[in-house]
Amino acid sequence: MITRIKKCQAAGLAACLSLTGLSGCASVMTHSGPSAGYYPGTRASAGVISDKDSNWVMKPLAVIDLPFSAVLDTLLLPWDYLRRNDTDSPRERVRQSEIKNQTDESQLQAAPMPPVAPATAAH
Repeated sequence: MITRIKKCQAAGLAACLSLTGLSGCASVMTHSGPSAGYYPGTRASAGVISDKDSNWVMKPLAVIDLPFSAVLDTLLLPWDYLRRNDTDSPRERVRQSEIKNQTDESQLQAAPMPPVAPATAAH
């Protein structure tokens, strides 16, 4: 009887760990960064699924993750609503810095590469 309970506990622990590992991974990653709008994890998983350049390993993982991300994104809707005007994202800070320092668009372009001298053949 005790061994049967231990086996059930081990199976339950394994199930919980597997669900925790797959429960909205894209949603957790997108919510840990700067504000990304509503349903960012769901959009990220759907983007991986629809992207023709996604490899064969990522697409099945995104398909498994999609429903979990959708549920987690739904639960986090109030948080997304509160963060909708978040100006503390790295992108927004850089944009504000460029406005403050009056960075011209032409200064953002990379300098041209110097010409490469032709290789001489060794005799």
